[in-house]
Amino acid sequence: MRGGGDSLARFLKAKRRSLASRARRLVSLTPRSVGLRPEDLPYAPSSAHFAAANQRLWSIDKAVRERLRSVAELPRNAASEDRLLAMAMVEREVDRSRRSFGLFFEVFAQRGTAFARPLAAHDAIARDCYAAVTAAAPRVFPGTLLPPLTYLEHGYSPATMRRGVTLARLLGETNPFPLIRIPFDRDRPWQAVFLHEVAHNLQADLGLWVEMRNAVMLRLAEMAMPPRATTVYGRWQKEIFADLAALLLGGPAAAWGMAEFLSHPADKVMTYRPGGAHPTGYLRVPIMAEMLRRMGFAQDAAELTEVWTRLYNPRRGHRIPNALLATARQAIPAVVDEMAFQPKRALAERCLTSVMPFARRDQAAIRKGGLLLARGRVPTDLPPRFLVSACRYALEAGAAPHDLGRIMLERLAPPNRPPVLTHTALQNGAAMAAQSAAFSSQSTAA
Repeated sequence: MRGGGDSLARFLKAKRRSLASRARRLVSLTPRSVGLRPEDLPYAPSSAHFAAANQRLWSIDKAVRERLRSVAELPRNAASEDRLLAMAMVEREVDRSRRSFGLFFEVFAQRGTAFARPLAAHDAIARDCYAAVTAAAPRVFPGTLLPPLTYLEHGYSPATMRRGVTLARLLGETNPFPLIRIPFDRDRPWQAVFLHEVAHNLQADLGLWVEMRNAVMLRLAEMAMPPRATTVYGRWQKEIFADLAALLLGGPAAAWGMAEFLSHPADKVMTYRPGGAHPTGYLRVPIMAEMLRRMGFAQDAAELTEVWTRLYNPRRGHRIPNALLATARQAIPAVVDEMAFQPKRALAERCLTSVMPFARRDQAAIRKGGLLLARGRVPTDLPPRFLVSACRYALEAGAAPHDLGRIMLERLAPPNRPPVLTHTALQNGAAMAAQSAAFSSQSTAA
């Protein structure tokens, strides 16, 4: 009969071999490995997105190999606790690999489902938003950036995971490219709130998080606003920025669409959430109305204000701190002016309205496009971000949602378009992934 020591050694050796057998299985993703068929490739993530994901997996795999080597190099007389600890360190890296692989697999594999074309259409809208900024302010971004990818989840509202942000789901790994979540029931590409989510990524990639917060708080402090109001608007600045930028990307229709998304029973709209990142709904729409007024759309601003004040009246009851409610008339114009109309260092001393220009002629083109869409025609001259707004006017004019959705997919994700995987602008996927990784590390360090 073998001694107890031999049994323990055999047990630990078997555990080590089992661990080694699964430690390096999740190291690469390809269109084929995530289940994409040839007909899915036109809607697939670009080769650069696959390269960025694989670069992350290879980096984790390097750590796995190093930990496996440490286990193998333990002296034969090492204590069992030391062996268990060394193998636990391998498990930690395998967990990182599993989580990263799982996230990328889920996002990429959705391009082989019935939702592939709607997701590709949203990708096109997001790319257009970035292209609009690049056209207005060349070289404002630090190098070539991978555009956002969209994916579907069951959550109530769209959300985003920004480039370079550490994710708890990935055990602190940074996100190599922006991911925008779309609820399954909001897959038709005309939701104004999608522009809001793209704008979150634009603010991050433009390096405006800290500067914008400091500028808002300084502006309100100089106006002798109550400290609580100053602090709260500083905390709200990311969501306010995304709302203002969505209006610059889509015009008045974006404001109306956001108001529809925010219209809930008064108990929710008239309640302040301590510590929350989102402005109280009652104040959020007046902020957008002020932005419309400053953009030159006074009639839309007045109509939106009338609708909102008829729906919600503080005299009927509210749970909003007086420091916010009593100062809103002074604070809101100041916040909008500071965020959208004052130069910022991160924008090379330009203001947001110069980097994301929206003119009355753009609104006229959107209105015209909405009429064409309502008649079943495709406005080929409208950029994708403006199509989102044109759809709202088409729906108002009585367009059937199903037909409108079909037209939008034909325009934004045509079935016969060439695959993104071989698009010339994305052929050098490894170089773009390296640039994206470098930017991610800069964002994390900041």
